Amino acid sequence: MTRNVAIIPARGGSKQVPRKNLRRVGGVPLVERAVRAAAAASGVDLVVVSTDDAEIAAVAAAAGARVITRPAEISGDTASSESAVLHAMDELEGTGIPVGIVVFVQATSPFIPTAGIDEAIGLIADGRCDSAFSAHETYGFLWRRGEDRAAEAINHDAAHRPRRQDREPHYLETGAFYAFDAAGFRAAGHRFFGRIGIVEVPEQTAVEIDDAHQLAMADAVADLVEASDVDVRIPVRAVVTDFDGVHTDDTALVDSEGREHVRVSREDGMGVSLLRRAGIPMLILSTETNPVVRARADKLQVPVLHGIDDKATALAGWAADNGVALSDIAYLGNDVNDLAAMAIVGWPVAVGNAHPAVREQARVVLERNGGRGAVRELVERVLPR
Repeated sequence: MTRNVAIIPARGGSKQVPRKNLRRVGGVPLVERAVRAAAAASGVDLVVVSTDDAEIAAVAAAAGARVITRPAEISGDTASSESAVLHAMDELEGTGIPVGIVVFVQATSPFIPTAGIDEAIGLIADGRCDSAFSAHETYGFLWRRGEDRAAEAINHDAAHRPRRQDREPHYLETGAFYAFDAAGFRAAGHRFFGRIGIVEVPEQTAVEIDDAHQLAMADAVADLVEASDVDVRIPVRAVVTDFDGVHTDDTALVDSEGREHVRVSREDGMGVSLLRRAGIPMLILSTETNPVVRARADKLQVPVLHGIDDKATALAGWAADNGVALSDIAYLGNDVNDLAAMAIVGWPVAVGNAHPAVREQARVVLERNGGRGAVRELVERVLPR
């Protein structure tokens, strides 16, 4: 029986945006976003990432993809995506996996609609189309430059500008995904052949990243496109937090004898209690060596590692000791000393008033500030509803 396979070509090299396929949008590497979108489609049996890069391979495998090593001769700047797809198909079939329908997915499109992938597979499976692609409807007036840079109308009569409702819509290719019959692709050698279908997707998902500006724009609108609001659950198996600026409001009162006092939230304390009752491990990881950190951790009945300069290494060690994959951990931070730890977990989270660099790296930015219920907000999004 043939299988429907999503193939994601992801080279390590990129001139416009170095290491592009590993760059983050909404706190998640682009290649991981592509794997998750493809894997979520009910019609996809297997997700494959074709890459020449060990780091991309590791991220893809951790996200659940099968990795196929892409040969150097088809990994350069001039190599076609079709060559990578064909090579992946050959590798799969050489190991006894017959490919029926291929969905070629591009990691440089950060907002890939899973429902669209399923629709494309349905068009091919039902025989209505031989190939299909994602596109969004547009009523834009298109022009081109003619001789002497004179403008020429393409899809309309420049002397007549009808209302939108009186115009024929056109469809702009988004580049997010292409689907096709495997045998037909082998024969044609190209992604468009036979009866070609259009899978209409929301215009707001039509973002392709070719340069640093587009990457920054995608990251800025990720929450809006994906509706990443307070109702979205964070499905993790463990929670790790910083202390200052997370459990506290990042201020300290110092008495005449030099003793520090901090402000914490009772609401956060209740949240930690609920997390503990649910059996979800939690750790406080702090750079500071301060008795107040230990006292608060003891009060919460949560283990603490403090006086930690290398948070990423400490976090990785704790995760290994507790048998929790880094991808299944939410790390809540507020300042730049949290960035290394946030970079290695599946769910980097920022308090509402976090440093801009932390907000940029976060997959989720909470509404509440540190010391003002941020921990409780995170807990409520972690706990099953």
